[in-house]
Amino acid sequence: MYNSKIAGLGAYVPENIVTNDDLAKRMDTNDAWIQERTGIKERRHIEKGDGNSTATMGAKAAKIALERAKIDAADIDLIVFATLSPDYYFPGCGVQVQELLDMPTVPALDVRNQCTGFIYALSTADQFIKTGMYKNVLVIGSENHSGGLDFTTRGRNVSVIFGDGAGAAVLTREEDNSKGILSTHLHSEGKHALELALRGPSTMEWVPEIMEKDPQEDIPYYPYMNGQFVFKNAVQRFAEVVNEGLEKNGLTAKDIDMLIPHQANLRISQFVQKQFKLSDDQIYNNIERYGNTTAASIPIALTEAWEKGKIKEGDNLILAAFGSGFTWGSAVIKW
Repeated sequence: MYNSKIAGLGAYVPENIVTNDDLAKRMDTNDAWIQERTGIKERRHIEKGDGNSTATMGAKAAKIALERAKIDAADIDLIVFATLSPDYYFPGCGVQVQELLDMPTVPALDVRNQCTGFIYALSTADQFIKTGMYKNVLVIGSENHSGGLDFTTRGRNVSVIFGDGAGAAVLTREEDNSKGILSTHLHSEGKHALELALRGPSTMEWVPEIMEKDPQEDIPYYPYMNGQFVFKNAVQRFAEVVNEGLEKNGLTAKDIDMLIPHQANLRISQFVQKQFKLSDDQIYNNIERYGNTTAASIPIALTEAWEKGKIKEGDNLILAAFGSGFTWGSAVIKW
């Protein structure tokens, strides 16, 4: 069996910067309130007419990753695209990337695991390479949140958190089994599904039914989050799944060179950092600049950390995420 390794990384975010003060003009909030609860100072939002969508941002990030991997788009054997905000209900964004990058008729797989999407996608790609079925796999996480948020005071608890952007990784074979992706660990707990969810429109509740509702009620086509409940579960599951990866590979917290958590809330990352007694140089956060970009958050942060030289050959790298579903997961990588 082979291992898989990350051969190239890329990220793309829209140029339009939306600050906390910008949001305060649209809803009853302020910069101090947002920073205290989330750590976020600004985020990127798609602007009408800028040519960006979930699929096109994913393709832009993928082009950068392919160039850095020195792998031609024609040599990719599989696309795995993670998002909660596809351009269409169907088809998925994977086939759009196949067309945008002018690839041959490669298979395209879409992953719908929200904040844990990139970890699930990475794990899926890793398995295809480990079994020898494919050699090169393109993994993308991309989100257009701004097109579906409630920018009124009613929606502020959710809408101030999220931003748009994309990240991508090219995975390829690694014959040295002591390097690359050493293990991935995935979990779910569906009994809490509606604690962080967007209920409709869906086959459970189509548009005509929604339009008949009293507009003063909670609107199901905007995201709902039970913030305190999600926070409590997140810090618990983050710790569990990081420890699971460490134990699987005979490592301890002292062996972590870099932890890149899903950028859900700076307070969650700080809590996890404290639990594992990590220095600021052992954890990478960028939520203050991009907000929560869901499936894109880990690949964007991973790309930035690598670009800044914070990840070096031989480092023990841990990726970890928790989100809607509830789902959570981790990946242990020897860089």
